[in-house]
Parts: sequence; C-alpha cells; structure tokens
Amino acid sequence: MENKNTSSRRQFIATAGKAGIAAGLSFTVLPSLAKGFGADENAPTFFKQSILPYSYKDLEPIIDAQTMEIHYTKHAAAYTKNLNEAIIAELKGKAANLENLLANVSKYSPKLRNNAGGHYNHELFWNCLSPKAASKPMGKLAVALDKNFGSFDAFKTQFGEAAKTRFGSGWAWLIVAADKKLKIVSTPNQDNPLMDIAEIKGKPLLALDVWEHAYYLKYQNKRPDYIANWWGVVNWDFVQKRFDKMM
Repeated sequence: MENKNTSSRRQFIATAGKAGIAAGLSFTVLPSLAKGFGADENAPTFFKQSILPYSYKDLEPIIDAQTMEIHYTKHAAAYTKNLNEAIIAELKGKAANLENLLANVSKYSPKLRNNAGGHYNHELFWNCLSPKAASKPMGKLAVALDKNFGSFDAFKTQFGEAAKTRFGSGWAWLIVAADKKLKIVSTPNQDNPLMDIAEIKGKPLLALDVWEHAYYLKYQNKRPDYIANWWGVVNWDFVQKRFDKMM
C-alpha cells in the first residue's frame, strides 16, 4: 500500500507535469519533489530533473507504471545527483552548460562523463514519449526521413536494428549530423552523440533507452518486443519541433 506522500507526489506529477513540458531540456523539479531522491539538501544544485509530462501509468500497456516510477525516481535521479557531485569535485562548483560539458567530456572523469550523459539522455528520453502519440511524423521531418532512409518503414527498421544490436546497455539515436543529414547511431552506456568521444557526432532528435532497467520488468530479456512496441508512444510532435529548430 502506498503512503500519502507517495500518492500526493504522483498526483502532482500527473497534473502539473501535463501543463508544463514541451520542447526543451531545461525543466526543473520542485524542491519538494527532489526530497527522497537521495540528494543532500544543503549541497549546491546545478541540474535538476524535469517534471514528467505524464503520470507513471500513462504509457501503459507499452511501458508499465512500475518501470516508469523506478526508472525516473531511482535510475535517472541518481544520474542527476551524481552529476552535481562531480561538478562540485571537478569544476569547483562553477556553473556549467550541459552541452559544453558533453562536448568536452574527454577532459573529465568517468563519473562526470557517465552522469552528465545519463542526465542529458534521460531528460531527452522522457520528452520523446507521449501517451497520445501519432503513428508517424508529418511535415518536413517526414520528408527528411523518406529522403535519408527511403521511407518511414525503412527508417523504423534501421533504427530498430541499431537498438537491438547495441551490445549490453546503451542507446539508439536519430541525429542531425554536421552536414544536416539524418543519421541513425547507437552509443554504449550513457554516452551520446554530443560527446567529443562519440564515434559519430550529431545533435540528437530522438532517443531510445535500451538499458535493461527501461524494460525488463515487463519484457524480461525480449528487447526486440520492447523496441517494436515503443513506436506506439513516440512523441513525434516533440521530435518535429526539435528538427525544425535545428534545420
């Protein structure tokens, strides 16, 4: 049985989150929600989790409520907490731009690299999901996908293969490369295409988390099933807005 505080927090996220999210990655979570994430309340905070734009259960049956809650309040929260600790230790507590950190991440420790990536990746991932997802993109993004991959179905197949064949834990991405072409890439662990150590660099449009904690409770070892179903909650409106800004 959940306690009153947990119930209240879920209700707050379900109502306030729906009104407050859209196209960026600069959202903050209220201090009252940050409590319980394992953070030192007296420590400086440089990065905070955004409020989810939906409740934990809103993505069911594709992503179950328990997975969403654990993923958000435990895994993602830990990356944010550890990133702030790394900034205090390595940057002497100076404010940092996240994308600049990622672009120079080879200069920093594995702790900062892993947690800066983990924070950025999850903040993008939450926005790439929607309980009211369209079946496919429209407009200029749809035209670009056809141009770069042959068709939307061909894009889905190639993206799915990148996600399925990522060995161990990691991510699959749709990115805008330096030449403005769309590319599909995957990265290990919490790396991403913004990092200076990335094999293929670019600006992320769409992210898929293929760490087991993102799907194991529902899909067990069946990553391909998770990937196939995930298309049903992709927030193409969000991806379209990012694409329009980059082009």
